[in-house]
Amino acid sequence: MKVRHTGTVAVAVAVLGTALAACGVQPTGVVGAGEPASGLTRGIRLYYASPSGLRGVPVLDRKVESLDGVLKLLGQEPPPAEQRDGLTSLVELGGYSATGKGTRVTVRVEGPYREATPAQGTGQLVCTLARAQSVFDPKVRADDVEVTLRPSEGDPLGPYRCAEFRGG
Repeated sequence: MKVRHTGTVAVAVAVLGTALAACGVQPTGVVGAGEPASGLTRGIRLYYASPSGLRGVPVLDRKVESLDGVLKLLGQEPPPAEQRDGLTSLVELGGYSATGKGTRVTVRVEGPYREATPAQGTGQLVCTLARAQSVFDPKVRADDVEVTLRPSEGDPLGPYRCAEFRGG
Protein backbone atom coordinates (compact mmCIF):
# COMPACT_ATOMS: atom_id res chain seq x y z
CA MET A 1 0.00 0.00 0.00
CA LYS A 2 1.43 3.41 -1.05
CA VAL A 3 0.88 6.46 1.08
CA ARG A 4 0.85 9.79 -0.67
CA HIS A 5 2.43 12.68 1.18
CA THR A 6 1.81 15.27 -1.52
CA GLY A 7 -0.13 17.53 0.80
CA THR A 8 2.50 17.32 3.51
CA VAL A 9 5.32 18.04 1.03
CA ALA A 10 3.44 21.00 -0.44
CA VAL A 11 2.89 22.52 3.00
CA ALA A 12 6.56 22.01 3.93
CA VAL A 13 7.74 23.68 0.70
CA ALA A 14 5.36 26.61 1.27
CA VAL A 15 6.52 27.11 4.87
CA LEU A 16 10.20 26.86 3.89
CA GLY A 17 9.70 29.28 0.98
CA THR A 18 7.98 31.81 3.25
CA ALA A 19 10.74 31.54 5.85
CA LEU A 20 13.46 32.13 3.25
CA ALA A 21 11.63 35.04 1.64
CA ALA A 22 11.17 36.73 5.01
CA CYS A 23 14.83 36.64 6.06
CA GLY A 24 15.14 40.40 5.59
CA VAL A 25 17.59 40.49 2.67
CA GLN A 26 16.28 42.85 0.04
CA PRO A 27 17.22 42.47 -3.62
CA THR A 28 19.50 45.18 -5.01
CA GLY A 29 20.39 46.34 -8.46
CA VAL A 30 23.69 47.68 -9.74
CA VAL A 31 25.18 50.21 -7.35
CA GLY A 32 27.06 53.08 -8.99
CA ALA A 33 30.27 53.62 -7.06
CA GLY A 34 32.09 56.13 -9.26
CA GLU A 35 35.74 55.78 -10.24
CA PRO A 36 37.62 52.48 -9.85
CA ALA A 37 39.54 51.93 -6.64
CA SER A 38 42.66 54.03 -6.56
CA GLY A 39 44.24 53.36 -3.19
CA LEU A 40 47.94 53.82 -2.86
CA THR A 41 49.91 50.78 -3.86
CA ARG A 42 53.66 50.48 -3.61
CA GLY A 43 55.85 51.19 -6.59
CA ILE A 44 56.59 54.10 -8.86
CA ARG A 45 53.60 55.92 -10.35
CA LEU A 46 53.69 58.66 -12.95
CA TYR A 47 50.95 61.25 -12.59
CA TYR A 48 49.37 62.55 -15.78
CA ALA A 49 46.87 65.31 -16.45
CA SER A 50 43.31 64.46 -17.44
CA PRO A 51 40.08 66.42 -17.79
CA SER A 52 39.07 65.20 -14.32
CA GLY A 53 42.41 65.96 -12.63
CA LEU A 54 45.63 64.05 -11.99
CA ARG A 55 45.71 60.28 -12.40
CA GLY A 56 48.54 57.99 -11.33
CA VAL A 57 49.76 55.27 -13.68
CA PRO A 58 52.01 52.51 -12.30
CA VAL A 59 55.40 51.96 -13.92
CA LEU A 60 55.40 48.21 -14.43
CA ASP A 61 57.75 47.65 -17.34
CA ARG A 62 60.83 49.70 -16.37
CA LYS A 63 63.23 49.84 -13.49
CA VAL A 64 63.70 53.35 -12.15
CA GLU A 65 66.51 53.99 -9.69
CA SER A 66 66.58 57.76 -9.21
CA LEU A 67 64.41 60.85 -9.11
CA ASP A 68 66.11 62.02 -12.32
CA GLY A 69 65.06 58.73 -13.94
CA VAL A 70 61.48 59.39 -12.86
CA LEU A 71 61.66 62.89 -14.37
CA LYS A 72 62.92 61.42 -17.64
CA LEU A 73 59.92 59.07 -17.81
CA LEU A 74 57.50 61.87 -16.92
CA GLY A 75 58.85 63.96 -19.80
CA GLN A 76 57.67 61.31 -22.27
CA GLU A 77 54.12 60.86 -23.51
CA PRO A 78 51.88 58.50 -21.52
CA PRO A 79 51.53 54.92 -22.80
CA PRO A 80 48.99 54.49 -25.66
CA ALA A 81 46.26 53.00 -23.44
CA GLU A 82 46.45 55.99 -21.10
CA GLN A 83 46.43 58.41 -24.04
CA ARG A 84 43.20 56.78 -25.25
CA ASP A 85 41.78 57.45 -21.77
CA GLY A 86 42.57 61.16 -22.19
CA LEU A 87 45.77 61.33 -20.14
CA THR A 88 48.54 63.66 -21.22
CA SER A 89 51.75 65.11 -19.86
CA LEU A 90 51.92 68.87 -19.39
CA VAL A 91 55.52 68.68 -18.20
CA GLU A 92 58.08 69.91 -20.71
CA LEU A 93 61.42 68.85 -19.38
CA GLY A 94 64.49 70.64 -20.48
CA GLY A 95 67.15 71.02 -17.85
CA TYR A 96 65.37 69.61 -14.81
CA SER A 97 67.13 67.64 -12.09
CA ALA A 98 65.82 66.38 -8.77
CA THR A 99 67.34 65.39 -5.45
CA GLY A 100 65.64 64.06 -2.37
CA LYS A 101 66.43 63.48 1.27
CA GLY A 102 63.80 62.23 3.70
CA THR A 103 60.57 64.13 3.15
CA ARG A 104 62.19 66.88 1.06
CA VAL A 105 62.61 66.90 -2.72
CA THR A 106 64.17 69.76 -4.67
CA VAL A 107 63.74 70.19 -8.42
CA ARG A 108 66.29 72.42 -10.10
CA VAL A 109 65.02 74.04 -13.29
CA GLU A 110 67.29 75.70 -15.85
CA GLY A 111 65.82 79.10 -16.67
CA PRO A 112 62.39 80.25 -15.55
CA TYR A 113 59.68 77.78 -14.59
CA ARG A 114 56.73 77.93 -16.97
CA GLU A 115 53.51 76.05 -16.64
CA ALA A 116 51.14 75.70 -19.59
CA THR A 117 48.04 74.83 -17.55
CA PRO A 118 47.65 76.14 -14.02
CA ALA A 119 48.32 73.54 -11.35
CA GLN A 120 48.22 70.28 -13.34
CA GLY A 121 51.77 70.49 -14.73
CA THR A 122 53.18 71.35 -11.32
CA GLY A 123 50.94 68.70 -9.78
CA GLN A 124 52.37 66.10 -12.13
CA LEU A 125 55.88 66.92 -10.96
CA VAL A 126 54.99 67.11 -7.28
CA CYS A 127 52.87 63.95 -7.08
CA THR A 128 55.20 61.86 -9.23
CA LEU A 129 58.30 62.89 -7.27
CA ALA A 130 56.59 62.54 -3.88
CA ARG A 131 55.53 59.01 -4.77
CA ALA A 132 58.99 58.13 -6.07
CA GLN A 133 60.71 59.52 -2.96
CA SER A 134 58.49 57.32 -0.79
CA VAL A 135 59.51 54.29 -2.85
CA PHE A 136 63.23 55.09 -2.69
CA ASP A 137 63.02 55.82 1.07
CA PRO A 138 60.45 53.37 2.51
CA LYS A 139 60.37 55.23 5.87
CA VAL A 140 58.77 58.19 4.07
CA ARG A 141 55.06 58.43 3.25
CA ALA A 142 54.23 60.03 -0.11
CA ASP A 143 51.73 62.36 1.60
CA ASP A 144 54.51 63.75 3.82
CA VAL A 145 56.90 64.65 0.98
CA GLU A 146 57.34 68.35 0.18
CA VAL A 147 58.61 69.33 -3.26
CA THR A 148 60.27 72.69 -3.94
CA LEU A 149 60.91 73.97 -7.47
CA ARG A 150 64.04 76.10 -7.81
CA PRO A 151 64.32 77.78 -11.21
CA SER A 152 67.66 79.40 -12.04
CA GLU A 153 65.63 82.50 -13.00
CA GLY A 154 62.98 83.64 -10.55
CA ASP A 155 61.89 82.79 -7.04
CA PRO A 156 61.59 79.27 -5.64
CA LEU A 157 58.11 77.75 -5.76
CA GLY A 158 56.72 75.64 -2.95
CA PRO A 159 57.19 73.59 -0.98
CA TYR A 160 54.17 71.69 -2.32
CA ARG A 161 52.52 68.45 -1.25
CA CYS A 162 50.68 66.18 -3.64
CA ALA A 163 47.39 66.60 -1.75
CA GLU A 164 47.29 70.24 -2.90
CA PHE A 165 46.86 69.05 -6.49
CA ARG A 166 44.56 66.10 -5.85
CA GLY A 167 41.92 68.22 -4.18
CA GLY A 168 42.69 66.86 -0.71
